[in-house]
Amino acid sequence: MSSPASGAFTASPLPDDAVELGRIQDAWGIKGWVRILPHSADTSALVASSSWFLQPPEARFARGFSAFSGVVRVTVLEVKAHADGLVAQLQGLDDRNAAEALKGVRILLPRSAFPATPEGEFYWIDLIGLSVVNREGVDLGVVRDLMPTGPTSVLVLEYTETVEGVEQTAERMIPFVAAYIDDVDKARRIITADWQPDY
Repeated sequence: MSSPASGAFTASPLPDDAVELGRIQDAWGIKGWVRILPHSADTSALVASSSWFLQPPEARFARGFSAFSGVVRVTVLEVKAHADGLVAQLQGLDDRNAAEALKGVRILLPRSAFPATPEGEFYWIDLIGLSVVNREGVDLGVVRDLMPTGPTSVLVLEYTETVEGVEQTAERMIPFVAAYIDDVDKARRIITADWQPDY
């Protein structure tokens, strides 16, 4: 099995604000392109970046992985949308075998390298961990995840409720659309929503 060309990957420290944005799913074609499985429907940061940080697959997926160790930086030559993901050409990958050797590799970018978003738009990573309150100031929970549902996304909140005297973790969902979301204050880490706890 061939590996990436010597010097294609540069050992590099991982930036403090690195965010995992996707994985290399498999080889694409015969000329060294790779198929990317993004973690989010918003792929603008991956597409805009001229270099990515790569980490080996997590231990449970890393059996036989030997393309590199630690964290490396790679130059991105081209990225294109394809089916439900992306395909990319990385410097130093010239054939299918070299691309296949990267299956499962994690792709990270520093948050500071993300393109600026238009007014009223946000990266999902900026919403995770924000507290959500309604117009009356009632705490609705903390954003644990975003779930894409076609044209819109849904905030998945985690909160604590007491049932028969026992505290337990519960989940509620709020559509992330202007009809229900009044304000996102990233500085204060609070989202205000037109939503009631019993919806």
